Amino acid sequence: MPSKLLRGLGFLAYLALLFVIFGLAAYTSFSVFVRSGATTVPTVVGLSRTDATNLLADHGLVPRDGEGAGRYDDEVPAGRVARQTPDPRTLVKRGSPVTVILSLGPRRVAVPDLRGKTLPGAQAAISGTGLALGRILGALAPNHEAPGSVLEQDPDKGTAVAPATGVDLLLAMGTPSARYVMPDLVYRNYDQVRPYFEQLGFKFGNVKFERYEGVAAGVILRQFPLPGHPLSHDDSVSVVVATAEGVSSAAPEGVP
Repeated sequence: MPSKLLRGLGFLAYLALLFVIFGLAAYTSFSVFVRSGATTVPTVVGLSRTDATNLLADHGLVPRDGEGAGRYDDEVPAGRVARQTPDPRTLVKRGSPVTVILSLGPRRVAVPDLRGKTLPGAQAAISGTGLALGRILGALAPNHEAPGSVLEQDPDKGTAVAPATGVDLLLAMGTPSARYVMPDLVYRNYDQVRPYFEQLGFKFGNVKFERYEGVAAGVILRQFPLPGHPLSHDDSVSVVVATAEGVSSAAPEGVP
């Protein structure tokens, strides 16, 4: 009985040893077979098309262009590999294709021509090209451009810039009227003052006539604008004039 048990255990041990030997042999054969026809994908990102092709050929791989003309990349210069598939260090069979996509360089957009456009039109053109509105400055229009229209822009039209770049605008401002200092008209003769002012292009508004004891008729008693205040050709001059008849007109605006 013990001898049979020993023989059984010896047979089982023999079978286990054969299983281990055949397992090791199969694993070794499979590994050698697979590895003899496999390779690791190298890193070709950042290389030129020629250098990437040569490196892949050294590993027994075939380069293949990706779909489209390429992709924009802010870090990889134009003409170099921006992406590869499979990824580096991937184990593949020799002769397998490796897809490479070349970089087009950083994305750029052309600045549109904004000169002569109104601010809303310029904003629409800037937004439509993926740019941003920068600083807005104003200047007197040298050639009588419409107020609010674009005189200059920075960057200039046609300049290739990165998306979301701010575009500064210089807008035309309306030409202000010439300003003068209002003289003191009180106690001057109205009949002499008015023709003189109108000859210079100024206009009179309301004129009120009042009786004033001790003052001769036709003498200016009060005025608006007051002496020393600014006056332009768009402003109206209002006065109160002494009269002997005591006939009064409607009080001029701003005149007490």
